[in-house]
Order: sequence, then structure tokens, then C-alpha cells
Amino acid sequence: MMNAHQKPVPQLIDRAALMRNRARAERMGSVDFLHRLIADEIEDRLAEVNRQFTDIAVVTGMPEFWQGVFPQAKIVADSPDLALESGAHDLVIHAMALHWSEDPVGQIVQCARALRPDGLFIAACPGGRSLFELRDALTRAEAEVAGGLSPRILPMGEIRDLGALLGRAGLSLPVADQISQNVSYRGLIHLAHDLRAMGEGNALNARLRRPTRRDVLLRAATLYAESHPDPVDPERIRATFDLVFLTGWAPDASQQQPLRPGSAKMPLAEALAQLRKTDE
Repeated sequence: MMNAHQKPVPQLIDRAALMRNRARAERMGSVDFLHRLIADEIEDRLAEVNRQFTDIAVVTGMPEFWQGVFPQAKIVADSPDLALESGAHDLVIHAMALHWSEDPVGQIVQCARALRPDGLFIAACPGGRSLFELRDALTRAEAEVAGGLSPRILPMGEIRDLGALLGRAGLSLPVADQISQNVSYRGLIHLAHDLRAMGEGNALNARLRRPTRRDVLLRAATLYAESHPDPVDPERIRATFDLVFLTGWAPDASQQQPLRPGSAKMPLAEALAQLRKTDE
């Protein structure tokens, strides 16, 4: 319980604005190419596991798309408290929503609790340098034209930090990897349209609460075109999306276990010496 002298923790995300953005995306006709790319990647990874998953849950803010990918799955909204039953699933996928969570490790913990022993967790979300070109253009334009800055692009987690969340959530055999997708657009207005149609518009709690000045947007479009042209067609602009994939397993006795410290049968120096002799 918070005492009378404690200040409330400021919230990064305006959840109501996020839900409005997603509802607008549905009305616009959702742009789902990042979801399709992630779905293909996840299906490839599941094929490599060589296991039949029968009780699947997908946590997402884009339910219709993911229900089509996994028709048999339980689709769960990415609310702070996930509607997941403890130990009910052998596969839980957190799809393109972890970056909008106020408590990402809490989301992963809830997913981990929903897994049976040796169940699989997979998360995928933007991270790294995603939309760094847009962040650069808007920051420079606003500072130059308006003489100040306002939060416009969601902070993106680095792969190393996101991967560490798996261990904090108690998952075994954690793996974090990343793929980059460069997308070409005619200009800033077309990129902005796609972001709105993805439900990825600005939902930061500290965002500017009035429309951005037209001269700021025009200057941002010019700076974007000058600084980040598409290498293939310089008349267009490039947008980068770094997609981070997190994989972990619910602990189980059947899984491969690390050796206890001091239990190696050969000193490291001796093992390296033998390896060098083999190479020679």
C-alpha cells in the first residue's frame, strides 16, 4: 500500500489512447505486414521444435489477425492482468504487444505461469533501432521550429535488456534474437498513415495533447527525406523496424541442465590445450 508521502509512479502509456488508436486502425483497415512477418517467423520456429502444440494462447492487441493464424488458440487481450489460467497451455505467444506494456516482465511472468512444465513461451515486438529515422526527423524539426521537444516515439527496448526479462520471469533456456526489416515509403505522410493503421500511433502519457503544428511536420518531412532516403530509390524514405523475438521454456526436469560449478571432469586450460592440438 502506498503511504501518504509517496508519490504515484508516473505511467508511461496512456492505455485509453492506445485502445482508441487500435480501434481507429480497425476502422481504417489494419495494416498488418509486421504481424504477418512475425507470424511467418514464429511458424518457422515452431516447425523446428518438432512438437505438436495443442493448447495455445496468443496475447495480442490485434485479435482478428492472430485468430486467423492460430484458429484453435485462445486469444487474450494484452491488458495488465492477462486472462490466462495457470498451467493451462503448452504454448503462449505474446504477439506485437509487449512494447506497449507498462510492466513487460509482469506480462512474461503471467505467461510463464500459464504454461505447463516444458511449455514454450514466444514473444515478438519492435525494439532496438525501430523507427530511429522518424525519431531523428521529428526531434530535430520540433527543436528547430518550435524550440522544444515532446515525446513522440515509444522508447524501444534493446535485445539484451529484453532477453534478460526471460530469466527474471523464471523461464529456462532463454534465447533472444532480432531481425531487421527496412520499409520504403513515398514520404513521411505515408509512413504516418501506416503507423496509424497499425494501431502504433503515439499513446505516450506525456505526449503533446494538441495537433502538431503544420510547419513542424513539413520540416520533419524535409529532414527525413534529406537524412534517411531509401538507398534503392533516393526519392523515397526508409523506415527501420527491428523485431525482437524472445523464447523460453517453463522449467521441467527433462530439460538439459547446466553443470554444477566445479563438476567439470577436465580443467579449462587442459581442454583448450587439447583443442589447439586437434586444430593443428
